[in-house]
Amino acid sequence: MSSHISTGVRRPYLVWLVPVLWTLSLGMWGLSRQNSVWRDEAATWQVAERSPGEIWHLLGNVDAVHGLYYLLMHLLFEVFGASTTTLRLPSVLAVAVAAGCVALIGRRLAGPWAGLGGGLALGLLPAVQFQLQEGRSYALIAGGAGLSTLLLVSLIAGPGAEDGDGAGSGAGPGRRTGPRWTAYGALVLVCALLNWFSLLILPAHAVTLWWVRARRGVVAPWLLASAAAVAGALPLILFSRTQSGQVSWIPPLTWHMMIGPGVLLAVGALGAWADLAGGPRTGLPARLTAASVGLPLLAVPLLGLAAVSLVQPLFLDRYVLFSMLGLALLIGAALGTAVRALAPRYPRASGALVPVAFAVSAVALLPVALADRSPASRVDDVLAVAGEVSALKRDGDAVLFAPAARRDTALVSPGAFAGLKDIALSRGPAESGTLKGEEADPARISAALREQRRVLLVTDSGKAAKPPGSPADRAKAGVLRAEFTVVEDRQVRGRRVTVYERRG
Repeated sequence: MSSHISTGVRRPYLVWLVPVLWTLSLGMWGLSRQNSVWRDEAATWQVAERSPGEIWHLLGNVDAVHGLYYLLMHLLFEVFGASTTTLRLPSVLAVAVAAGCVALIGRRLAGPWAGLGGGLALGLLPAVQFQLQEGRSYALIAGGAGLSTLLLVSLIAGPGAEDGDGAGSGAGPGRRTGPRWTAYGALVLVCALLNWFSLLILPAHAVTLWWVRARRGVVAPWLLASAAAVAGALPLILFSRTQSGQVSWIPPLTWHMMIGPGVLLAVGALGAWADLAGGPRTGLPARLTAASVGLPLLAVPLLGLAAVSLVQPLFLDRYVLFSMLGLALLIGAALGTAVRALAPRYPRASGALVPVAFAVSAVALLPVALADRSPASRVDDVLAVAGEVSALKRDGDAVLFAPAARRDTALVSPGAFAGLKDIALSRGPAESGTLKGEEADPARISAALREQRRVLLVTDSGKAAKPPGSPADRAKAGVLRAEFTVVEDRQVRGRRVTVYERRG
């Protein structure tokens, strides 16, 4: 069945190498986003510049779920220096690894064109493009998910599985599976330590094992490896639950929030149908297909997160970015089926199908790619407003941040704030083990503010701005309104800096 397909990809290594290089090129294109960094990445940046002891202190109070990622980024900042390249390059490399894994899985389960198409498709998916250049952990998890899924497929399809009567034991003469199961469990654990929502890959893999009717020789070690990974992550899960206030801002799940995931699931279902309609490939268990791997990987994490969000609002698609590997695999499988259908009558057209589909998709999604590489694609830019502060400040001026979380711009760009007095701050972020520091009580802030002649206020701009929420912020706003006059007001990329001078 696959011999006439293979002629279209004469060098098998190109099936994974081309998607890896394509994804790397996508990631390196516009990596700095015009030298912009938004608030989530600013959290990574400022924590990565702390010492390991200071990071450990922080994790006891906030962001424990990101602890391993912060430590990794601290190491990279120490070795390569703090920059947007160091911040984002790990995500680019991780998605490139994921693309290579999708290609290898697709090639094994549905042929070389399916592998090539799926690997190329991953980097084009809008959700992936957004996280491809993001200084957070979600792309790294996608890379780990790709590797663990590739290992699982290799173990299901190991020697003894070729009889077509269900998945084999994964064991055979001269071939030890123990190291691969250990690697599988270790990958799942590392991903869970990066963000424990990644454990939703385990029920997805469980559905695959059920679908292919895996034998006990596969199921038993999978259960053992999975249990070990969950046990290793359990302390983090339990402790991070004590910091659940961090996600209190996530809105409750509504039906309209499921429209996008619903479309993705429909596309994935069509890809699975096309893959199954193309028939099984020789040399594999009858039920081991791209559909049996890709559809659970796409659907189970999305639906699982939605189910959890009915109890506590947690539905953010970036938490399950790795589910996009399933969608890419299914898209590739559909393309592989189309190639097989065309090949008998139109051999030349069949060989051009995947490249043409890829080129058309890349052009169609070019506006998305351009938008994601623009500073406007994120809610704000802490570096841009730091530049405005540097231009507006005078030695001896005071600075205020409202809310206090907007202090991130000073933490990422301390040079821009040199010479300014942060009159609201009582304990710095590193000292207090927080992301934004601890501010003085409203009375002390008001008193300090009344001693100033000139104040710079850094806050949100436009529609993103909210009424003062904390007592400290209300005190800042009250004194500024009553006793100061605005002499300069600039808004740039989601942030605002306003210069106040005392009346009279």
